Amino acid sequence: RDMAAGGGTFSALLRRCRRCAVLLLPLQTSPTAGWVPSLVRFICSSNPLQKKSMAATFHVNYTEEFIKQQIEEFNIGKRHLANMMGEDPETISQGDIDRSIRYLFPSGLFEKKARPIMKHPLEVFPKQRAVQWGEDGRPFNFLFYTGKQSYYSLMHDTYDQFLNIQIYEDKLREKGLFSLDTKPVNLVGSRWLTKEELAEMLVEQISDYDYMHFLQLLERMLTLPHCSIKEDYVLKFRRKMEDQSKKQKVEPLQLDENGVAFCKGEGRRKTAKASVTIRDQGNGKITVNGIDYLLYFPSLQEREQLMFPFQFLDRLGMHDMDCTVQAGGVSAQAGAIRLATSRALLSFVTEMEVESMRQAGLLTPDPRVRERKKPGQEGARRKFTWKKR
Repeated sequence: RDMAAGGGTFSALLRRCRRCAVLLLPLQTSPTAGWVPSLVRFICSSNPLQKKSMAATFHVNYTEEFIKQQIEEFNIGKRHLANMMGEDPETISQGDIDRSIRYLFPSGLFEKKARPIMKHPLEVFPKQRAVQWGEDGRPFNFLFYTGKQSYYSLMHDTYDQFLNIQIYEDKLREKGLFSLDTKPVNLVGSRWLTKEELAEMLVEQISDYDYMHFLQLLERMLTLPHCSIKEDYVLKFRRKMEDQSKKQKVEPLQLDENGVAFCKGEGRRKTAKASVTIRDQGNGKITVNGIDYLLYFPSLQEREQLMFPFQFLDRLGMHDMDCTVQAGGVSAQAGAIRLATSRALLSFVTEMEVESMRQAGLLTPDPRVRERKKPGQEGARRKFTWKKR
């Protein structure tokens, strides 16, 4: 009777999961106690999920056994390479290894990924996910069958942090200690993790919608008055941004025979090259190739280009400047002097002013050049006039 009752259930399951019928054949021939839960579990698991499980198991075993062997071989090969190149095996760096490989195996391939390399196995082999189920085939995590258990676990944890902040604020309200005048989380100089970085952290692929949903939850958490109690958790998903102003090379001030501070700078625009010398404690005298700039640049546009760095820093009439410029046209020469002036003024200003100059574009070279004439055309872009006859 139990077998007859079970037959109807199994036939209904077969109609719902026809793709898994192959898995039922060995089980139907030898029914034993406890075969119903196993059969149901086999039927309800799809082929892609089973392949994913087998692949994950294979990669974990492969990683544990193979990576250790590769690390040992890498250390031995590094010592041999150091002996060949006359380097110290204990202090040889990855940069020395890369230079040695380029010297021993020169390659003319344009694709860098196709060239020979020698890097640590942990950099070559990607991170693998650990096995997520036990010996009985049951997953450890209750979110396993969502297909994105790491992502949804992260969302659960983030929402728990959000609720903990609200509970903390409610306790402060009960005690009469709640205040809106709190210190926010300092996010200056940092950015959120990109979608690719978050996917690498979770070791699984996420969609754009999932990524935006996660960022919205974090930003919602930051709107709470006492979000600073979870600052460490929020900063795990932030990355520090490199200060671009620190990349600017600032020459130290020099003193002439009269004890007056001065600094030099160089700039280019198209084919024009300019070098300037700015002196402190001046009265605003500016010469270009020994000629007053008002006579050298009769056009108002070029004069504004030359004087803009002083106007931007509110230093008009505070410095004297001698300019030497060659080649190029009038516009190119004015642009080259402007860049050289901006670079020379870095020695006289503060770091905040340097960042303001960078954001205003004063320290960025102009890469535009005249476009060449094309064969079969009248100019760089202009075509010959078409005539029917």
